[in-house]
Amino acid sequence: MIFAAAIHDYEHTGTTNNFHIQTRSDSAILYNDRSVLENHHLSAAFRLLQEDEEMNILSNLSKDDWREFRTLVIEMVLATDMSCHFQQIKAMKNALQQPEGIDKPKALSLMLHTADISHPAKAWDLHHRWTMSLLEEFFRQGDKEAELGLPFSPLCDRKSTMVPQSQIGFIDFIVEPTFTVLTDMTEKIVTPLIEEASHSGMSGFRRSSLNSISPSEVKRSSVKSTGSEGSASLNCSILTVDFKCFKTTWTEVVQQNREKWKAQAAKEEKAKKEAEESSQQGVDEKKTEGHEGKKPSEETTATMSDKSKEGNSGESKSTEISKTNVNGTHQTSAGRHEASQGKNLTQVEKETKSNSTAGEQKQQVQNGSKQLMKDIPVRDSMDRLTLPEN
Repeated sequence: MIFAAAIHDYEHTGTTNNFHIQTRSDSAILYNDRSVLENHHLSAAFRLLQEDEEMNILSNLSKDDWREFRTLVIEMVLATDMSCHFQQIKAMKNALQQPEGIDKPKALSLMLHTADISHPAKAWDLHHRWTMSLLEEFFRQGDKEAELGLPFSPLCDRKSTMVPQSQIGFIDFIVEPTFTVLTDMTEKIVTPLIEEASHSGMSGFRRSSLNSISPSEVKRSSVKSTGSEGSASLNCSILTVDFKCFKTTWTEVVQQNREKWKAQAAKEEKAKKEAEESSQQGVDEKKTEGHEGKKPSEETTATMSDKSKEGNSGESKSTEISKTNVNGTHQTSAGRHEASQGKNLTQVEKETKSNSTAGEQKQQVQNGSKQLMKDIPVRDSMDRLTLPEN
């Protein structure tokens, strides 16, 4: 267990398995995208022992012991791959429902995996320090992903990752359920050992309850059981195991850390909301200033529009006057023009006779007609208006 814990992150690259796979690293190619880092930790550690005799702490093991040791360590370290987490928890829950004992490699693997993610069950200062160190490692990977044009891995974008929320989710869905299963597993494994030790008539200890055994003397001396054949040596400390106290302790610490993250999340949310409101207020103020700055221009535009209308009105009047001149009348209304349509010809004839010469009047009529035809398209194109047809 201690050896596996010591090497389980040996020569870690500071990046995730997914990063190795996405970048097609040598390790990913070597281990076929399967638990890339965990395989590397194991391979590098055992290679170190094999190549340097002075560092080979396993040199005195027999071949059989070495083979068993290596098998256990490999299974334990591979189990620290988070992609195996939910399957591992599910398998252990199913095993706890069976009457048979727990498989030793599975039990050791769960213990190491739980220890690997246990910082939320430690005091706040230590837990917070581990959290920030881990996230900085993630963020540096995110920086590399941005440089390579890769999508950000979860929790690797330093600009958008919400730290408190990420830790609350980690506690709720990963850490707490894992510790619960570990507690249940430990109780199932250790309880028979406690019962065996208590039935063997050990002196110097009294049994207060199944879950709480307290020594009458403060001793840490080794005591061997006289239990069934094949039972291992038991240290007197096994009789001091208190499952209720163990569960209460980690539950309280985890709960305290979760509440602190929730408080921090609320604080950050409030600050974010205030920043958004302040930003929106600034935008509104700029819009207001922009409207105020446009007022003189709008007034000028309105004045020009009024003048244009006046010009069009004069143009209209000129057209009507021209039309009236053509028909020999002084009426400016289109309706009046239509009413007097039948009289225009006679009036023109009379006025023509009264003029000095017929040639001059004819020229006047022609000029008026030309002016009328010139005005009609202009108004139709600008104002979409036409004069009434005769």
